[in-house]
Amino acid sequence: MSHQITRRALLTSAGLSAAFGMNAAASQADAADSPILIVGISCSPRKGKTTATATAFALEAAKEVHPRITTTFIDLGGKHIAPSDGTSSATPSTLNDDFDEILPVLQSKHLGGIIIGSPSYFRSLSALCKAFLERLAALRNPELLLADVPVGALAVGSYRNGGQELVIEQILTAMLCHEAMLVGGKPRAHQGATLWNAYGDDITQDLVGMESARNLGIRVAEAAIRLQAMHI
Repeated sequence: MSHQITRRALLTSAGLSAAFGMNAAASQADAADSPILIVGISCSPRKGKTTATATAFALEAAKEVHPRITTTFIDLGGKHIAPSDGTSSATPSTLNDDFDEILPVLQSKHLGGIIIGSPSYFRSLSALCKAFLERLAALRNPELLLADVPVGALAVGSYRNGGQELVIEQILTAMLCHEAMLVGGKPRAHQGATLWNAYGDDITQDLVGMESARNLGIRVAEAAIRLQAMHI
């Protein structure tokens, strides 16, 4: 025979296969125990106000979905995020702003989902949110680092119908450029979370809106858990 399989070769092959199986099983166990990070970003220039409160509330709901879920909240209020200058969006350090300190969080190997919140200004997202979305181009080069990452959006308006759904659509449309997995909400706010600031900046008084933020957090966390389970 042209190929002789000796007992030693057979045992060696079997040993390698067993070792590979053990390593694969160990890798799967590690993946099953690793944290799943959900990051919430409030893109309002008003630090700690209604959009920040709603985004943080969505993160709290996400954390309750599963013990593996961890959260990080980023409030862009008071920070300087320069818009893209058309040449340096993939190299944020050249613009000398606060985006450098945010970028590592979104590059985390544990990143499992993102919730982006913005106020509605003239039925559109805030300039701060637009600048932030433009600068996320840094995560598209050299590869799509946010591809298949579940992303949900919330918006706060001065009126119940103050352009919140338009803001959510604008955010999610931008995230399509990353091939992210877009996640909506549940009944009464299927696109995402829509909140009405009608109570003197106490957004928690908008019970309908806060419920939509809670539902969004749950949906993003559930999507992250299911996606991770598919990869184990």
